[in-house]
Amino acid sequence: MGRDTALLSRFYRAPAAGPIPSPERKPQDSVMTDLHRRLVEKFQKEQIEEQRMQDRIYMRKKITDEVAAVLELQNKTLSPRHFSDLVEELVHEMVGFSVLEPLLFDDEISEIMVNGHDRVYIEKQGSLVQTECRFRDEQHLRHVIDRIVLPLGRRIDETSPMVDARLPDGSRVNAIIPPLALCGPTLTIRKFAKGKMDIEDLIRFKTLDGHIAKFLNYCVKGKQNLVVSGGTGSGKTTTLNVLSSFIPNDERIITIEDAAELKLLQDHVVPLETRPVWNKEGTAVTTRDLVKNALRMRPDRIVIGECRGGEALDMLQAMNTGHEGCLTTAHANSPRDLIARLETMSLMAGMDLPVQAIRAQIAGAVNLIVQQSRLKGGMRKIMKVTEVQGMESDTIVLQDIFEFVQTGFDNLGQPLGAFRSTGLIPKFMHKIEIQGLKVDYSIFEK
Repeated sequence: MGRDTALLSRFYRAPAAGPIPSPERKPQDSVMTDLHRRLVEKFQKEQIEEQRMQDRIYMRKKITDEVAAVLELQNKTLSPRHFSDLVEELVHEMVGFSVLEPLLFDDEISEIMVNGHDRVYIEKQGSLVQTECRFRDEQHLRHVIDRIVLPLGRRIDETSPMVDARLPDGSRVNAIIPPLALCGPTLTIRKFAKGKMDIEDLIRFKTLDGHIAKFLNYCVKGKQNLVVSGGTGSGKTTTLNVLSSFIPNDERIITIEDAAELKLLQDHVVPLETRPVWNKEGTAVTTRDLVKNALRMRPDRIVIGECRGGEALDMLQAMNTGHEGCLTTAHANSPRDLIARLETMSLMAGMDLPVQAIRAQIAGAVNLIVQQSRLKGGMRKIMKVTEVQGMESDTIVLQDIFEFVQTGFDNLGQPLGAFRSTGLIPKFMHKIEIQGLKVDYSIFEK
């Protein structure tokens, strides 16, 4: 700390009397680009190992020394605050994700949306807000996008202008560039919770209540096949992650995702990730390919991050052929809509199957649907917990077990209401008891 203070004092000059400069025109802006270029060239010559390049403490020291040397050589001075800001910006530029770094470290921000280099929006506490963050130009933004996707073996360019990726902490990333994005490179980051969330967190956030939590615990431990359904941003993946934590530690779990987001704490977890068609090997590996392969890996459980295509049919067949306790998510606005969507996705597999046969597969495979929604104000709620009871004629019979009944909004715009049981007991509860679980039936009382 003393050494840094000494370095700062060498380049500190008391500001002249007069008006304070506008924050939009920081003194270090004029040297930022040149210093970044110098640092890249210097570190390339020194052949610093990639592991050291990701060490923030080591890189902050190297960058501080280099900035001090350049300022001394050019006979320039900066105030301690501007010197510190310049070093920190360069650390973000060299090690992190540039101007996005402060947003990524803000736990109250749930989503970051970059609409071109000069417009950055965030979702904070359920509200959409434009920030003062700016990239220098489109090339600067493209550089940051490349820093995200290249370590994952993916690329984005004019021939492949869209990419899905993830940050090291598991946050989901989507990028799209011209000619498809007319406003310039566009980047969307859905941040992942820093810590591992558990069921108590969901209860505290009022996503569900204690009775629903206990029931879902029974269902997962009792090897019931479960689908978390909901719209974009409704919290499906977070709920799936929490439900996965109920899986006993002595079971072999295979997870399948487009971009690895699930954080399972069990000992025996094998995570699999799809590979897009534009990778350097030139062959795509889809979710459907991984589902088929997972069946040969002696799984006790298969957890699919999201079903969005023909893999739904393979998942249903796995559930119907002895692979119990599978978990997945899918986009749908209600349990009934989910059934229709599973039919559509199964037809996308390209097999000439009658709808009646697909419905029979769904009725025999899926035991429970957890319907989740994002309400006004950004609050996520489990709206329904619905049992799939089977087939009657050509219709799949659904029965709500729990539901959220909304009564209005409070002064802050947050939804008011309560979770309630419908008073019905699922038909599969005897199967759960066979697994050796002692069931508290009082949770089903109205």
